[in-house]
Amino acid sequence: MTFINSVESIISIILMIALGYTLTWKGWFNENTAKNFTFVVTKIALPAYMIWNLTSTFDKEKLLSMKSGLIIPFVSMTACYLLGYIISKVINITPSRQGIFRCMFFVSNTIFIGLPVNLALFGEPSVPYVLLYYMANTSLFWTLGVYAVSGDDDGERPKVLSFQAIRNFLPPPLIGFFIGVLLVLLEMKLPFFIMDTCKYLGNLTTPLSMLFIGISMYGVGLEDIKISSDMVGVILGRFVISPLIVFLIAALLPIPVLMKKVFIIQSAMPVVTQAAVIAKAYNSDYRYAAIMTTVTTILAMIMIPLYMVIFDHLAGV
Repeated sequence: MTFINSVESIISIILMIALGYTLTWKGWFNENTAKNFTFVVTKIALPAYMIWNLTSTFDKEKLLSMKSGLIIPFVSMTACYLLGYIISKVINITPSRQGIFRCMFFVSNTIFIGLPVNLALFGEPSVPYVLLYYMANTSLFWTLGVYAVSGDDDGERPKVLSFQAIRNFLPPPLIGFFIGVLLVLLEMKLPFFIMDTCKYLGNLTTPLSMLFIGISMYGVGLEDIKISSDMVGVILGRFVISPLIVFLIAALLPIPVLMKKVFIIQSAMPVVTQAAVIAKAYNSDYRYAAIMTTVTTILAMIMIPLYMVIFDHLAGV
């Protein structure tokens, strides 16, 4: 029953992805459409959603009680990166792919896929925990992840704490999150019409994100997908190693059950969409990154119900 319920929870997500794919095949959507959707989601819908959700869900006391939860994603992702580094050496990945392999191994798609999936599985109460994981995911991706990918090229590596890294660490969704947190901590209430506007704009996040994924999938042909050791390595990192590390660390800390579940699901999300963009920017193998994004996104739709079954059988999760 748990398996069936979990599958039903993500059918709408799969249908929206399929719609994006189909409309791209029909010629209604294209690469420019995907860019526009990305802009609307990241610059408008997500920041608005963060402000509305936090200020309508939390009070000061409840928000402060969450701060200890940040330890888990930061520690687990750092450990996952170190394991990815070791594995990339052990299986002898091509030098021009090692950095992007390590990046994809430890960073997940916490917003475009993670947020809609957690909403489907756990509802609105899961959103603050999604955002906690997103904070760690974003900061480590734009520092440690970018530093790793830059090593695939012979050029000069960027500094981990450069101005560019700091600017990337503060994308609009994270700024929206901080504004929401500040409003809650100061116990300030926004006017009703602003809250309503934020709510309606925020509701664009899931459908536009799923349509974007469908468009992106269409851009990768099935003939480009070939099973290799580095593909298997990324799949194991995303769906086995990363969630296992989170589970082990979360078991040691007294945090809410829902937080544990959300963190495990977030850690088992597909490769982050921006991995291909960063790979191209630093002359790494961006097609490899795009293929892995597609493959892991498809596999995630299979793995998520399985994790829900595991949750149902593990005491204390």
